[in-house]
Amino acid sequence: MNIFVAVYHVLQDIVCFPITIFRKIKQKHFKKQNQEEDVQRQLMQETVQNSTSFAGDNAEAILADVNSNDKVDKSNLLTFNYIVKNDYGQEIKSSFDAKSASEVEAFLVNEGYQVVKIELKKKSFLDADIRLFGSKMKAGELSFSLTQLSTYIKAGIPLIDSVRILAKQSTKPAKRKIYEKVVFDLVAGENFSKALENQKDVFPRLLINMVKASELTGDLTATLDEMSDYYTSIEETKKQMISALTYPCIVLVLAIVVIAFCLIWVVPNFIDMFSDVESELPLITQITVSASNFMSNNYLMILAIVVVITVVYMIAFRNIKSFRKAMQTFFMKFPVIGKIIIYNEVTMFTKTFAQLLNHSVHITDSMAILSKISNNEIYKEIIANTLNTLSKGGKISESFRGQWAFPVVAYEMLVTGESTGQLGVMMDKVAAHFNNLHKTAVTQVKSLIEPITICFLAVAVGFILLSIIIPMFDLYNAVGGM
Repeated sequence: MNIFVAVYHVLQDIVCFPITIFRKIKQKHFKKQNQEEDVQRQLMQETVQNSTSFAGDNAEAILADVNSNDKVDKSNLLTFNYIVKNDYGQEIKSSFDAKSASEVEAFLVNEGYQVVKIELKKKSFLDADIRLFGSKMKAGELSFSLTQLSTYIKAGIPLIDSVRILAKQSTKPAKRKIYEKVVFDLVAGENFSKALENQKDVFPRLLINMVKASELTGDLTATLDEMSDYYTSIEETKKQMISALTYPCIVLVLAIVVIAFCLIWVVPNFIDMFSDVESELPLITQITVSASNFMSNNYLMILAIVVVITVVYMIAFRNIKSFRKAMQTFFMKFPVIGKIIIYNEVTMFTKTFAQLLNHSVHITDSMAILSKISNNEIYKEIIANTLNTLSKGGKISESFRGQWAFPVVAYEMLVTGESTGQLGVMMDKVAAHFNNLHKTAVTQVKSLIEPITICFLAVAVGFILLSIIIPMFDLYNAVGGM
């Protein structure tokens, strides 16, 4: 039994070692990031205080938002797994974060569920805060949910009941848990924007701020419709990219599989035949035989290295700012592909900027929101410089002048919009222009990549076949001449 315990602890240490390493990296990264955010928050505060367009309560509200901590304190919440029955007698399993089991039970009973079981979720050593994939709700899901929510409210259904409908119709436990948390906060008396903000890991920063603005104007449904259209356009852009890359990726993967199959299983069958040939093999055959021997003896190691590199890359890209910035700069300066990335980033940046400006959100606030929702470190740096410029009383266009990641056309229209007071309208036009350029570039790359991948497959397989056929002809001629 002691042997099994020892083996268990060894395996636990092996599994936890990379997690511990990345936790230390994240702690160091977050410490540096918090210092940068403090500097940016100070710039925001100076900018708002120096701005002449704010007065009274409005300025105080903005300063409060600037100084607020972005992280919601969830340290005192526990996760409870529960099983309930709905009105149709169907069992629903999910989980909920609360301070006590009685709080969870009270909430579930209030929602009309029959509680079957509630228990505290047990934590294991595999529970880690390192995630390979983001937890934010997808643009397509957001678009449909916002449309539903707007429709329910227009039909006279109260907001809290509308969110309840979204929760009850959700078939995925994770999605139901999201809406149940929103309902819980609404029942507790929180505003809708605050309920969304309590789950800022799920809901985009832009949506939270737009809902917050709509609560001040009293036009929530219009904002929900506009944000639904916004996330629909984002989803369409994403689908265009996926559609353009799906076929080439499939062809590339098949090419790699076919080449690996030929080198690992087909070529070795001919090696013994070639070993009987007294004359020296052609160079093309020697290369293929060497590659086959290497692949046959090391294919598991090669596969493991590829998986490890992929996982490490994804974790590093998500958690290490300097690495993420370096990779984004590399891809944005890469021929053809870089143009697509820049067009997409400029489209998203200007479209979001236009949405904020058209809803009377001040430029300073807009920049602060854009810095939170952007995932591109190059644009975050430009926005940080913009905040610095605004804090000194300068113009927004000064920070975008000469930036390689911001095309000249977009810059000139930004200057025009700033000088004419029609910045929101100009940003809408820039977004439409670069969205069209993005679609055209994606189509061109798709038409370019397809023949390249097919040619790659043909050349690779043809190389292997020639390396086998040429010595076979030499062997045939040698036998025929005897």
